[in-house]
Amino acid sequence: MLISQMFKRKPCVFSIECFPPKQTANFEKMKQTLRTMSELHPDFISVTYGAGGSAGGVSTVEVAQYLKQDIGIEPLAHMICMGSDRSKAAELLRQLEAAGVRNVLTLRGDRTPSRPESPDFAHASDLAAFVWKTQPEFDIHAACYPEGHPEAANLREDVANLRFKQEAGASHLLTQLFFDNGHFYRFLNLARREGITLPVSAGVMPIVKRSQIERTVALSSASLPSEFTRMISRYQDDPQSLYAAGIDYAVQQLRDLIEGGADGVHLYAMNDAAVAKAVYEGISDLL
Repeated sequence: MLISQMFKRKPCVFSIECFPPKQTANFEKMKQTLRTMSELHPDFISVTYGAGGSAGGVSTVEVAQYLKQDIGIEPLAHMICMGSDRSKAAELLRQLEAAGVRNVLTLRGDRTPSRPESPDFAHASDLAAFVWKTQPEFDIHAACYPEGHPEAANLREDVANLRFKQEAGASHLLTQLFFDNGHFYRFLNLARREGITLPVSAGVMPIVKRSQIERTVALSSASLPSEFTRMISRYQDDPQSLYAAGIDYAVQQLRDLIEGGADGVHLYAMNDAAVAKAVYEGISDLL
């Protein structure tokens, strides 16, 4: 099923994100995690980019195929510009088509030493346009940033650039994680004023371990509201209490988003089925 159709059938679409294991030996453990997550009735599960093969680990295609064919959950397979070109992108689309996967999230991807700039896709919108032209039956999805992309001059410029993704065939936007819902609502109002009509899923990550704090903030560039920082200050040396407080913070954030009319909510669960289950139990009555 095309994910874009889900937004026409229910008021709030619920999804979860997972990432392929870096070692093939851990795939069986991940399969159990995915089976447990499927019991939470997500509308789709997003699979981050993993090359697999000679690069080692498990590929996005393998995880997406398992979700689609073995569990019956619709996957959203990530594609990135970095380290790719038209030939590699076409081959990935061919593999996804063979696996029965039709939903893709087109991203630029993080710059790393092992991933050179793409000669063909300078921006995620270029990759989206390529997919739209190459595989018009695919459902294309794109990312957005409630606080603006770190490389954008400002939020208004970043939101204006979303028109390129919309015009390139994107049918749905998925946000970077954030901890202050006020940023999401301001972003959404600005996007609608700029003519962005696509449904938007709000991304939330429960912070349940001290080790997540600096790493997550550094990667996401998300600002931290005072309520969140007080929680961290109070419980950072108490793992059990931090876990409970982190779950509760995410639950309250998601409940507000659902009740506030978000088209969808997306849970960055970091392959932790227990966290996903705990959060889901706090919002299931609204879904």
